[in-house]
Amino acid sequence: MSHSHPVLYEQDGSVVVLTLNEPTTRNAISPAIVKALVECTERINADMSVGCVILTGAGKGFSSGGNVKQMKGRSGLFGGSPVDIRRSYQQGIQRIPLAMYGLEAPSIAAVNGAAVGAGCDLASMCDIRIAGRSASFAESFLRVGLVSGDGGAWFLPRAVGMSKACEMTFTGEFVDAAEALRIGLVSKVVDDEKLMEETMNLARRIASQPVHSLRLTKRLLRDSQQASLATALEMASAMQALVQHTEDQHEAVLAFSEKRAPKFKGR
Repeated sequence: MSHSHPVLYEQDGSVVVLTLNEPTTRNAISPAIVKALVECTERINADMSVGCVILTGAGKGFSSGGNVKQMKGRSGLFGGSPVDIRRSYQQGIQRIPLAMYGLEAPSIAAVNGAAVGAGCDLASMCDIRIAGRSASFAESFLRVGLVSGDGGAWFLPRAVGMSKACEMTFTGEFVDAAEALRIGLVSKVVDDEKLMEETMNLARRIASQPVHSLRLTKRLLRDSQQASLATALEMASAMQALVQHTEDQHEAVLAFSEKRAPKFKGR
């Protein structure tokens, strides 16, 4: 794939690495990135060979969020009438949280450098976050007089709890990697030069699971957060009925009882 593409798509076995690829803007969320990222999630959902996805940024930062030059000039996403801006959000950047929530394969954000504003929110949309030691996070919308228009108000409290999400949002202050680990925004901090290696190791462990069961497990975890207990149990029983009729589930039981590594076929 051309390195001029706004999001690089690279597959290594059952792991896909998506790299935001506009380093000159520190991977600010451009219309091209929105379109490409949504297309990548659709591609992954259709490909049952993918067991885990890593999302990272090219260059020295994960994502700088919104384009400040456009904010200043009231152009692009920040231009037009109120009706125009509302539609621009719905048909533009708000496609990302819907796509990331609908991504069937588990996702890991490998956060290199700064994740600011919409970049912080994008990291919080992933299921797991691992940070390099130089990583930092800021829910910085109020610093430029904005609200979180891309789903951060929904995702961030689920990642760190309401109190800490409010503190991060109301102050707009940066959180370094160590603090991000303490508050649960990331699950691990590693040396910068080992970030992708450590993330890939985790991704491969996840992707080694039977793919149908893995993807349904992710959906069950996500949807159970919004459902009543009775509804969550109903979803679980329906999903259980599905996976018990897969070849991979039977192979998993055989391998466990025979004390050997399973050989899954994605069926």
